[in-house]
Amino acid sequence: MSLTPIRRRSVFERLAGWSDRHRWTALLLWVLVLIGVTAGARLAGSDFRNDFTLPGAESQQAQDLLTERAPVRAGGTLEIVVRDSGGVDRQPTRATVDALLAEVRGLPHVAEVTSPFPGSVSPDGTIAHATVALDVPAEAIPADDTRRIIDTARAHDSPALTVEVGGDAARAAEEAEGGAAEGAGLLAALVVLVLLFGSLLAASLPIIIAVFAVGTAIGLVTLASHVATVADFTTPLLILVGLGVGIDYALLVLSRFRGELAAGADRATAVRTALDTAGRTVFFAGTTVIIALLGLVLLGLGALQGVAVALAVTVLVTMLAALVLLPALLGLFGARLERAMHRRRKGAREEGRLWRRWSDAVARRPWPAVLLPLVALAGMSAPVVGMRLGFADAGNDAASKTSTRAYELLAQGFGPGVNGPLVVVVDTGRRGQAKATGSEGPAESTGSEGPAESTGDRRPARSTGGSASAEAAAGAVQRAVAATPGVAAATAPILAPGGDVATVIAFPKSAPQDEATAELVATLRDDVLVPVARENDVTVLVGGPTAAVIDVSAAIADRLPLFVAVVVGLSALLLLVLFRSLLIPVKAAVLNLLSVGAAMGVVTWVFQHGAFGVPPGPIEAYVPVMIFAIVFGLSMDYEVFLLARMHEEWERTRDPAGAIREGLATTGRVVTAAAAIMVVVFGAFLLSPDRMLQQFGLGLAVAVLIDALVIRCLLLPAVMHLFGARAWWLPAGLARRLPRLALEHA
Repeated sequence: MSLTPIRRRSVFERLAGWSDRHRWTALLLWVLVLIGVTAGARLAGSDFRNDFTLPGAESQQAQDLLTERAPVRAGGTLEIVVRDSGGVDRQPTRATVDALLAEVRGLPHVAEVTSPFPGSVSPDGTIAHATVALDVPAEAIPADDTRRIIDTARAHDSPALTVEVGGDAARAAEEAEGGAAEGAGLLAALVVLVLLFGSLLAASLPIIIAVFAVGTAIGLVTLASHVATVADFTTPLLILVGLGVGIDYALLVLSRFRGELAAGADRATAVRTALDTAGRTVFFAGTTVIIALLGLVLLGLGALQGVAVALAVTVLVTMLAALVLLPALLGLFGARLERAMHRRRKGAREEGRLWRRWSDAVARRPWPAVLLPLVALAGMSAPVVGMRLGFADAGNDAASKTSTRAYELLAQGFGPGVNGPLVVVVDTGRRGQAKATGSEGPAESTGSEGPAESTGDRRPARSTGGSASAEAAAGAVQRAVAATPGVAAATAPILAPGGDVATVIAFPKSAPQDEATAELVATLRDDVLVPVARENDVTVLVGGPTAAVIDVSAAIADRLPLFVAVVVGLSALLLLVLFRSLLIPVKAAVLNLLSVGAAMGVVTWVFQHGAFGVPPGPIEAYVPVMIFAIVFGLSMDYEVFLLARMHEEWERTRDPAGAIREGLATTGRVVTAAAAIMVVVFGAFLLSPDRMLQQFGLGLAVAVLIDALVIRCLLLPAVMHLFGARAWWLPAGLARRLPRLALEHA
């Protein structure tokens, strides 16, 4: 008598069974965790702060030197800008300005206030600006303290005298709170889900999962901000990704659950099967997204590292919610879902027939289905070649902000370059350092300052001989800088206490975001200041916020190829192990890169070239790498979900065309619905007033739209039809060495 071996249940089945049996316990645990982390976050408050340091960058060296030797010059600054059409030199106006500045001097974090009279008055005499030196960097001052400075200055605004406050700290303090974009995205997602399921209850479950997951992630990241550096733009980005991914993952599991019910399974079995199939897909897809996000750590940028870890935690929490909380909710509401589903069964069968016909149509003409989309996507990607990285400034913001109005007044009165001054630091304390380190040449950096390649191989102008006082050397630097084409003016040298460090402030003729400003910084560093430093035996560093933006942008551009290679390589390796195929990982990498390239091409066309009336400017330096990490991971979601169903059919029938047909028939409707939800959630962030979030929203929405409609529904089946049975081929030797990570439990 032969005994049939009892199949051991997988981890996913056991997890589904536990959540189903202990549904109230699972739900209560999630509620307690959500309440706990939310309450803890509210009690502790947030400590979000931006870290734009870049070890080894010349601008960072200048900042570190000023922090050490001239701390008053190392903090952030605010500009109080006044305008009087009758002339700012009028006695009543001067008295008002003096009183205003006296009040500001006594406020927290104000280290020094420089009067605008007589040197900071516009040529026509109607605009003047006073510089407020802060005792901390702009990103470190509390927003409440900045707003207090703004309110104190703006209290003197009148019909006769315009008073505005500008600077990075003022701009940060005026950032609008989120809410409208998130609410619009959730509402649109709910509409799509209702149309998909025909049931408000079924449509609500993915929304509930996403809200639970995002709420928990926000609390965790807020608490983590006290022990790690987390950028202040992390929360809206976390919501953006968490809502899209959370709804997506829950939708995949819920759709498989409904499919099992339609096939005749009881509710408990349907829950276990859904988690053992779609749940596995969610697990591996989520792992791919986390790998892509953690790849951002390779860039070595403090602000991006914190954001990457925060988003990875968000994806992890949403994945756990889909695997633990959703089975509990299916156990609670399964009977009502089943009744609603039976009323829609006929429509679902019709959808399956349409997708089978579509697969057969693609199979008849695979080459046009491959070549035409490839040409279109290549054309959409073309603007990426000329993409220019940078950071938005107050000139890109709404005119309702005082920081924007101050920016415009300064540009009107003193030229656009006054909004992006360059801080040239002259240091005699490093005399002979180049010789001491054994270096040769005028621009060699020390080993303690980090790798030169991190800033595009630009090194500080450094002497190799001679001797001069800081004042005399700074005078020579000032004259050389002032005579450089592209420089509107350069201030007289300002000596720091101790006399061995001096600063010269240079004002470009071009605006901070202009490409001409970046070229000017390169000219100063590589050509103008090198001989001056050599002749005077000093080190000269070009720093300041504008130079720092240029350095960060260059560092991201330099490290982007390594980041892309690592993320693509690890993702391809995961697909190789999952599907035990050589061609599928290569195909996935190429198609996913195409969708990312096309999305970034659209972002470049709209935001850099000013399509649709958008103010033109550089692409935010963090946007391309973040979009690549997020989109590449999300593209793998659809890839794994669709190919998993094809792989099930292939393992069962060994019919490649039939596997493609059934894979599309069972997943096409869900993939397009999931993509529609992603598009509306991401696209809603175009409503945000923040330019960076607008770029994220457009890039992610376009990428998901292309991925779902062009890649998954057209290119992928066409390529798979061309591959045929070869799509699932793996050399026997490699197959023996690879571990087995099955997408379906045998």
